[in-house]
Amino acid sequence: MTATSADILIRMDNVEKYYGSFHALKNVNLTVQRGEKIVLCGPSGSGKSTLIRCINHLEPIKSGRIVVDGTELSDGQKSIDIVRREVGMVFQQFNLFPHMTVLENCMLAPMRVRGVKREEAEATARRFLERVRIGNQADKYPAQLSGGQQQRVAIARALCMEPIAMLFDEPTSALDPEMVKEVLDTMVGLARDGMTMICVTHEMGFARQVADRVIFMADGEIIEENTPEAFFQAPRHERARAFLGEILHH
Repeated sequence: MTATSADILIRMDNVEKYYGSFHALKNVNLTVQRGEKIVLCGPSGSGKSTLIRCINHLEPIKSGRIVVDGTELSDGQKSIDIVRREVGMVFQQFNLFPHMTVLENCMLAPMRVRGVKREEAEATARRFLERVRIGNQADKYPAQLSGGQQQRVAIARALCMEPIAMLFDEPTSALDPEMVKEVLDTMVGLARDGMTMICVTHEMGFARQVADRVIFMADGEIIEENTPEAFFQAPRHERARAFLGEILHH
C-alpha cells in the first residue's frame, strides 16, 4: 500500500545530528503514517532517543528536514511551538511537578498552552486519568505514587493536550519489573485506539504485539526496518541478529 502525502504524519529527510564531533544521526530518512505504531530498537548509544527528541526539537538537527503534520521544523520558534503542542512525549523519568497534585499536573499545559478553561481542563484531565486507570489518584502528589503510577500520570498528562502523535523514550526503563506491565498495558490500549506512536523500547513482547514496523538502529543509522514478524523471525542484518540474540535470551 503506497502512502499518499496526506497519510504521512511525520517525515524525516536526510537528517544529520552531531554532538560536538560525535556523529549521532547519519542520514536518517523516516516516514510515519497516521495511526502507525513504530518501535525503535537497537543497542545503547545507537541514536534512538536522539531521533525521537529531534522530532519535537528537544534536539536541533545539523541538516536535513523534519515535517510534522505539514509543519516544517525550522529553527523558528513558531514552528517548534506548533509541533510541541501537537506531539506528546513521555520520558524515562516522569518529569512530574512534585508540588502539584496529579490532577494539577494534567491540567497545567492545556490551560497554559491551549488556553483551555479550568473546568474543561479538569474534565479532560479526569477523563484521561480514568483512561490510564488511576482516576482515584487525582488528588495525590507524585511522591505518593509508585513509579508505574507516576509514568501513567505522565502518559495521561501528554494525552490531555489531545496530541496527534505520541513519542515514548524508553518509558519503562526506570521502573521496577512488576510495574512495567501496567505501563505497557496502557500503551497497548492507546495503540488499539489508533494513536500514532513512535516508541523507543527494549520490550520486545510489546513490539511484537503492537508495532506495525520495527526499526533497528546502530551507530546513528537506520539499518533495518520490517514488520515485527519478519524482524523477529529472520532479521536481515548481522547487527540485528546479534542484538536480538542478546536481548531475547537475556
